[in-house]
Amino acid sequence: FYLSLGLSRRWLNLQEYQSKMLMQESGVTVQRFYVADNAPDALQAARKLNAKEIVLKAQILAGGRGKGTFDSGLKGGVHLTKDPSVVGELANKMLGYSLTTKQTPKDGVKVKTVMVAEALDINRETYFAILMDRACNGPVMVGSPQGGMDIEEVAEKTPELIFKEVIDIFEGVQDDQALRMAANLGFKGPLERQAADQIKRLYDLFLKVDATQVEVNPFGETPEGQVVCFDAKINFDDNAEFRQKSVFAMDDMSESDPTETEAAKWDLKYIGLDGNIACFVNGAGLAMATCDIIDLHGGKPANFLDLGGGVKERQVYEAFKLLTADPKVEAILVNIFGGIVNCAIIANGITKACRELELKVPLVVRLEGGYSTGGAITTTLHLPICTVCLFFTP
Repeated sequence: FYLSLGLSRRWLNLQEYQSKMLMQESGVTVQRFYVADNAPDALQAARKLNAKEIVLKAQILAGGRGKGTFDSGLKGGVHLTKDPSVVGELANKMLGYSLTTKQTPKDGVKVKTVMVAEALDINRETYFAILMDRACNGPVMVGSPQGGMDIEEVAEKTPELIFKEVIDIFEGVQDDQALRMAANLGFKGPLERQAADQIKRLYDLFLKVDATQVEVNPFGETPEGQVVCFDAKINFDDNAEFRQKSVFAMDDMSESDPTETEAAKWDLKYIGLDGNIACFVNGAGLAMATCDIIDLHGGKPANFLDLGGGVKERQVYEAFKLLTADPKVEAILVNIFGGIVNCAIIANGITKACRELELKVPLVVRLEGGYSTGGAITTTLHLPICTVCLFFTP
């Protein structure tokens, strides 16, 4: 659900070059590349590559870069050239300018870095991924000889071209599994063994960085007989942040929504929406239901704010600061079920926030249930500031 609305700060999203750096460190074959944040360095990188053809890619956290447009007038966030001398000129029209694609906000995203890479010809494109699968209680390899396109479309139209291999989490990828997958992907002769080796290295990366998914599309072969990972998408288990500090330190906060970033500091899950009724709820399921109910009755939610469990009074206060800072908010709905939070903490946080922040918009509070060491909670809210409805079941 979070991904359907937009990216929350808690979901780590790396730039393309960062994912390829992690792959390189695990011995996975990728194109040679450099990263630059200014035009002279980009030009120097292009000359240093000494490649037949060079690809220059703007680095932003959005797809569709190739068909995007810059406010500098440059068309396309991905450019191919055989002349290294033009890389500096192209980079000069990318860096510091906003790139707009089908996945960015309407004003685009400012480009701060570019990747200068060796462009390789691709003889054949395949698809390969490793992901965690609840049904299998562990990791699964998924592959298709039809790469370079939407894998969901392949699965729908030609399901016989989707191959799966369940991985024993204790044993890891076995040689026969890797070779079988390589053969199913259509690699032949020496390329089959080479592809199998890359598959095993990708699984090593999957474990090493606590990934929930490593997707390579295309996983291709070149005319020179080399198996290369031409692109990569890596999703990470956010619960493993404590032991993946170097990976999570790569998180580029400059493209994140400032409100979502501030919310994450207080362990709040916040996603801004276009409505005018702020939603302050505990639990993703209840939050979704609350948004739906508002919409059903003709209203529009201004946000999705999930407080979660184990909440502290300060978090409630900070949540209200975020909600009241949104100029679109004309009312606030608090919908709390006390099964996983102490309603007294919520009540105290609300009263503190309302008094100190001088709340000016209508507030509706529903607190139901609750827990404490002594049993049911009987908390009363006294808010002399605006229209308040309180439904509380001790």
